[in-house]
Amino acid sequence: MDRVKNCRDKFTKLFGGEPVQNEGADPEFMRILQRFIFGEVSYSGSLDDRMRELVTITVLTVNQTLPQLKAHVGACLNSGISPVEVRETVYQCAPFAGFPKTLNAIAAMNEVFAAAGITLPLEDCAAVTESDRFERGLALQRPVYGDEIKDRYAWLPAEFAEAVPRFLTELCFSDFMTRRGLDAKTRELLAVVMLAATGGAEVQVRSHVEGALKTGSTKEEVVCALVHAMPYTGFPRLFNALNCAKDLLAQ
Repeated sequence: MDRVKNCRDKFTKLFGGEPVQNEGADPEFMRILQRFIFGEVSYSGSLDDRMRELVTITVLTVNQTLPQLKAHVGACLNSGISPVEVRETVYQCAPFAGFPKTLNAIAAMNEVFAAAGITLPLEDCAAVTESDRFERGLALQRPVYGDEIKDRYAWLPAEFAEAVPRFLTELCFSDFMTRRGLDAKTRELLAVVMLAATGGAEVQVRSHVEGALKTGSTKEEVVCALVHAMPYTGFPRLFNALNCAKDLLAQ
């Protein structure tokens, strides 16, 4: 593998420029970073550039590394990823990372869209109404996850034993996961990455690895997505995610 050539080719495709040679105040660090991410990791495994960039902007949203998020939103557009796909990837971080972080990421994303001449707001992708939120969310959730959350938290005080599982169904699986713009396979694979990047959510990582496999991702694709996220999350969170789902991912 020619890391230097691979890095140059991938970097030019994504960002429209050349990787660092000796420019800037820290060229040594940038050469290490760029050759590892764009010369090695980006060529490891089966995922295409579209999925890799969606993984990247997911992790950058969770991490709140907004300057890098802006760069990779631009890379998404350069790679032919539609603005709607980018937006839906950022939007669906809300149930996992919280609304404030997602709002920050949306603001950064929209700066890039505006600079690219993309008219905002983008098309409406909502797929549920106030009257069918719960049923639509449950129809998506139950075949993959059953009633695990409802059963697990039945011990809560009565109001919350009902409300907490319902909130998950209506917000995560209905308001976000049913939206048009990304298919179920892509959304579940990105959910795995989101949870791995969050750290301390290994129970949920394992659950969503199982969900990703049920919605069409292969074991190799799940591992590839986690490995692609690693330069942005660090090795410990990669190893935590792999270890907690080893029984599901082992060959």
